[in-house]
Amino acid sequence: MKRQIAAGLLASLSLAVQAHAAEPAACQSPRFSDVGWTDITATTTISALVLEALGYKPEVQILSVAVTYESLKKGDTDVFLGNWMPLQEPIQKPLVDAGQIEVVRANLEGARIGFAVPQATYDAGLKTYADIARFKNKLGGKIYGIEAGSSANTTILKTIAENGFDLGSFELVESSEQGMLAQVQRAIGSGEDIVFFGWRPHPMNVRFKMAYLTEGKDMFGPKDGAASVLTNTRAGFSKDCPNLGKFLSNLSFTVEAEDLMMSYILDQGMAPRDAATRWLKDNPAVLDGWLKDVTTTAGQPALPAARAALGL
Repeated sequence: MKRQIAAGLLASLSLAVQAHAAEPAACQSPRFSDVGWTDITATTTISALVLEALGYKPEVQILSVAVTYESLKKGDTDVFLGNWMPLQEPIQKPLVDAGQIEVVRANLEGARIGFAVPQATYDAGLKTYADIARFKNKLGGKIYGIEAGSSANTTILKTIAENGFDLGSFELVESSEQGMLAQVQRAIGSGEDIVFFGWRPHPMNVRFKMAYLTEGKDMFGPKDGAASVLTNTRAGFSKDCPNLGKFLSNLSFTVEAEDLMMSYILDQGMAPRDAATRWLKDNPAVLDGWLKDVTTTAGQPALPAARAALGL
């Protein structure tokens, strides 16, 4: 009996050692890039929080998009959760085609950019880009954009100059993001109609009852400005670090989740780590999918370990 017990303990120890040895020491501290956008800060922070609960020591650096891709190419950064497509396709695609970086999966579907209106305006009939001109008087002949020189404003000005959707007599009001949103808040508060440049994920989608216009003829991109956010890694990362690769292949978010985490950070002034912790405590079931077939750094099942470490 003692020999059987000893054999069982040795077998268990062997399995744990094998699991632990499946990833080299370098995998214990995965290096993430955060480009400083609140949505990517939120997703990177919550990912790091979960990995810490599994025994990892993730490192997060604030890098620009251009520096992020150069760093991924050189192998100095391991993971980037903020590859917005098709916006970043010109910088991403050549690196993917050359095998210098890898795409793990889309971690967010349903992102979008484009013209938006208050829900009451949408319900009154302003539902498509072609409807804007019919509402010109109620809109005061204005469309509200963001900062001058932005790609969004450039697109809007080009459409006005070409009289697209009969918008040739409209004026684009250029402002800061916060200035535009303040104008939207005033319009909604007074029951007035307004057309503005919107996007999600963003707290505006939590803050306002709003709707996005359709039938934009690819003005802001295919499918009325639809976008996906992809997870990129340095070449070979998932092969080198299979447990982390499995976690990344499981990891996905929703626009509703990101809207809310961003609202915690931007509207309620919470630190990103506190916002991520709050969201996880309110949505613990998300770990079931994220941690499927994932282990701790010691080779133990990830889900119970993460729940215990995070107090869920």
